[in-house]
This record gives sequence, structure tokens and C-alpha cells, in this order.
Amino acid sequence: MKLWLRKSFVVLISILSFGMVTPSQAFMAENQTLDKAEQQTTPQLENNYDDKAERSGLFDDTDSRDAIIGTVMKEAEKQSFEKFGRKITPVIENEFKDIILPNIQKAIEMTIDQYPKEDLSHLAISEEPSGGTSEKIFHIYNAYTGDDVIRFHVRRDHPPLEGYYFNFHYHTYHDQFQTHYDLGMIYWDKNTPPKWMSA
Repeated sequence: MKLWLRKSFVVLISILSFGMVTPSQAFMAENQTLDKAEQQTTPQLENNYDDKAERSGLFDDTDSRDAIIGTVMKEAEKQSFEKFGRKITPVIENEFKDIILPNIQKAIEMTIDQYPKEDLSHLAISEEPSGGTSEKIFHIYNAYTGDDVIRFHVRRDHPPLEGYYFNFHYHTYHDQFQTHYDLGMIYWDKNTPPKWMSA
């Protein structure tokens, strides 16, 4: 029922009953009707969510592990350079490709090897790295459940008198993302690096 109609109905009942039926009673009756209608439509909404979640993974059941790893690595490289932005990418691009990217691939291979085969088609990659000073490069998650599987991050380290380093690392769901697994470090400069995603 439209809101203006429902409000008019409540006012009309209040006037005609001279206070015998209060607006709160009328709203309670209306809410019970709405609750019943929601209960009847809830299963359909849940089914739509499940279908949508199943479709939102990157892969289908016929994709091999190698194909999955290849696709994930392309996306990992793309999102990494997106995070670095135009100011950082030219400075660290070669070292990143030579040192960090192969370690990212090893971590992804290890994770996919441990992941149940029947659930591989549900894997997806977060779509945007975070900017500013935040650590997130990308996460691989289960699109069906929404739970992260592995998180790839980069942090700025500034040891005293040494300048700035980019510390690449990852966390996994195996220990609720508590352990910090190193992927490598790249030296920046003595000067403070620009914020991530700087143009």
C-alpha cells in the first residue's frame, strides 16, 4: 500500500472511531500484513542471490587449474600497476615483475592447489585496489560465500636512516589472515613515496 494512502487510512480511522482504535494498532495490523508478504517472497529472493553469486565467479567448471592461475595472474598484474599509479609504476615496474610477481604466482598456485576442486569456479578477484596509504592490492575470494581466500597487500616500511621500502606480503584464510607471508621488498628512495594510485 502506498505510504500516503496508508497515512490517510490511519487518520480516517482515528477520526471515525474517536480514539477507540489508535494509529499504533492500525500500523501493527498493517505491519503484520507486510511481514506475511515478505515471508512469502523471501525464498525467491534468496534463490536469486544464490544464482547471482554462482555467476559472479571468474571461471566455469571446465577451466583447468592452469587456466585459472593464468587468468588470476593477468588480473593480479593489472591491479598491481593500477594501485602503483603513474608516479610509482615507472620506478618499480621491472623489480616488481622480476621479484614480486613470481612470488605472487607461487602463493596463488599453492592456494589453488589446496582449494577444493569443486569450488574453483566460485573464485573471483576484488575489482579495485585501494588508494592513499591503504595496503590492499587485491583479494581472491569465494563469490558464492563472499569470504576472502587470500589477500595481497603492500605496505610502506621506513627503517631509521634507510629510506622507504615497499613490503609486499599476503594473508590467507587458513589462519584467519593473521600471519604475514613475505613476497619481497622493493626500495623506493629516501623521500616519502607518493600515495597509491597517484596520477
